[in-house]
Amino acid sequence: MVQLPEARDLAPRLAVGAFILDSGLTLLRADPATAEGVHGMARVAYPFLDKMPAEQFTRLLACSEVAVGGALLAPFVPTRLAGLALTGFSGGLVGMYLRTPGMRKPGSLRPTQNGTPLAKDVWMLGIGLGFLGAASRRRRAAARRYRRATLSRRRRCWCRG
Repeated sequence: MVQLPEARDLAPRLAVGAFILDSGLTLLRADPATAEGVHGMARVAYPFLDKMPAEQFTRLLACSEVAVGGALLAPFVPTRLAGLALTGFSGGLVGMYLRTPGMRKPGSLRPTQNGTPLAKDVWMLGIGLGFLGAASRRRRAAARRYRRATLSRRRRCWCRG
């Protein structure tokens, strides 16, 4: 049986999912100059991307965004799984913000004017981590309810003394 997301998870899933899905669909139609710009920025933060052509990287990034956005928007994808995908994706973006020169003020985590578009991705990382933690809180609450119910049933039984 598929468990639908809880009501408190719907708003962040819809907002972040639509945002990432739109970004991915836009990036799928990127021209070669845009692909070079995106790839160049990512190469500075992650040097191993030098080996990958710009068009291939941009297409892979766009498909990843579409997949993560779709997972967040699909109600049958468990919140914890969608949170795992979002945390991994946004962790890469935050890593790019931290590694790219000129994005932060010297000796600080505060963004420069150029770093603000990347620094805002921290909220996606926070939402993803919240989705991961929410599932364990739900399990603990369910276990507590179960223990209380079984304890109250034991108390009502006159035969156990």
